[in-house]
Amino acid sequence: MTNEKAAELFREYRRTGDIKIRNELVENYMYVAEILAKKFAGRGVEYDDLLQVASEALISGVEKFDPDLGNQFTTYITPTITGIIRNYFRDYSRSVRLPRRVYALSAKVKSAVNDYYKDHGVKPTVKQIAEILGEDEESIIEAMESKAPVSLDAPVKEGDAMLYEVIADDNSSFEKFEDADALRTEIAKLDPTEQKVVKLRFIQGKSQSEAGKILGVSQMFVSRAERKIIAKLKEALLK
Repeated sequence: MTNEKAAELFREYRRTGDIKIRNELVENYMYVAEILAKKFAGRGVEYDDLLQVASEALISGVEKFDPDLGNQFTTYITPTITGIIRNYFRDYSRSVRLPRRVYALSAKVKSAVNDYYKDHGVKPTVKQIAEILGEDEESIIEAMESKAPVSLDAPVKEGDAMLYEVIADDNSSFEKFEDADALRTEIAKLDPTEQKVVKLRFIQGKSQSEAGKILGVSQMFVSRAERKIIAKLKEALLK
């Protein structure tokens, strides 16, 4: 369908409210929803769920779009769908809670670190925190490292960029996701074990201890692998 034909249908829909015309327009632009849903897939939310969110945003966009304002529909609808998908990720992330035991220990660790720093002027080691709280070191590390499943606001690099920052901004068209594609390309270059670590830690939000159990390795192995992966990705993406 040409842009001129689409504009005619939009005007007719605004004039008549004919659902058949709306559905024809939605079907014509469904590819935009599919592309955007695929771009955001693989981050802890199923593609089908993302497509449903994107499709609902597309329908709403078709109903609201005014072709006489001078914009092409794809230019209008791409940031609209992107924003709604981002909001969906944030809402999804907020709905997930850490296990009560980990959450409680995390609070104790923070308090112990603060108290130790006030008394000694330096932060305690993991071993010292474990001794103070009467916990094993692995539990302390788990509490310090635990995260909810990754949302678009979660760090993809240690203390650095957020996931949404490697996805095109609201002013970009749906074809332009160079940064996200670059990140996926670099992850694909990692060895199989490193790729599993990325999936478990940054996609599924597993703690280092949980990831280690799944992979059949120690928590320390996961920690070292994670640091190595982050260094590799930083070096590759900053070239």
